[in-house]
Amino acid sequence: MEKQRCDGRTQIVKLGRHQSPVVMLEVGVLQRSVLRPLLFAVYCSPVGDIIRDHGVHYHQYADDTQLHLAMSVDNTAAGLAVLAACTADVRQWYLQNGLQLNPDKLEALVVGTANQLCVIRIISIRRRCGRWLRKVLGVVLDRRLTFHKLVSMVARSCNYHAQAIRHIRHLLTTELAQTLACSLILSRIDYCNSVLHSTLTGTIQKLQRVQNNASRIVLQASRRSHAMPLLHQLHWLPVQQRITYKLAVLTYKVRSKSTPVYLHRRIAERACSQT
Repeated sequence: MEKQRCDGRTQIVKLGRHQSPVVMLEVGVLQRSVLRPLLFAVYCSPVGDIIRDHGVHYHQYADDTQLHLAMSVDNTAAGLAVLAACTADVRQWYLQNGLQLNPDKLEALVVGTANQLCVIRIISIRRRCGRWLRKVLGVVLDRRLTFHKLVSMVARSCNYHAQAIRHIRHLLTTELAQTLACSLILSRIDYCNSVLHSTLTGTIQKLQRVQNNASRIVLQASRRSHAMPLLHQLHWLPVQQRITYKLAVLTYKVRSKSTPVYLHRRIAERACSQT
């Protein structure tokens, strides 16, 4: 926190005609400071110790904190009790340190197989959460991790931009049309696409059709023309290969640089038995 720059600064909270007393600032971070996200993460770092004391896994990104706990189907009450206690302690720490959690943004998602989800009966979570879809950093998660909803949303957004490019394609050069397709369509297909690894082929084909359509628009080809030569001409990898390539690059960086640490800990060297 920056203390010297806060000398002489005050703070008030105003709501309608009501106003809080004037409070002198002792420490704080200036608005638009590039250090704000880093300092906030440092300030909230003790929350990780509290969560670990409950035996719960967690992941923090800026002001978003995610708790992960594996529960047995036969004893979900114990897992819920641990999560409730952990959440209460985290909320108490924030209150004691000048912060407050927004209960309206508290979300929960139970993930499992179809048989497990049929056995589990968690009335409290059903009432609180309502739907079984959650968005995390733009990625829509469902309770079976099929990612059907995520792919449908990405395809719908990409098709919208593809039609917009089609309408003005006759005014664009091939290079400019390719740039627009990469920035508006392929960027959405590539965003967090590593979560789609090993998903159903039909799910990947939805995105592949979007990419095929984009290649035909860029090269002004017929809608019935084969897409693979067009992708080769544009130097675009198909969707499945793009996913594999991203995972390979990520794995190489984790093994060579050991970052991020939480991924490096999960990678184990595998000896090949064949010669």
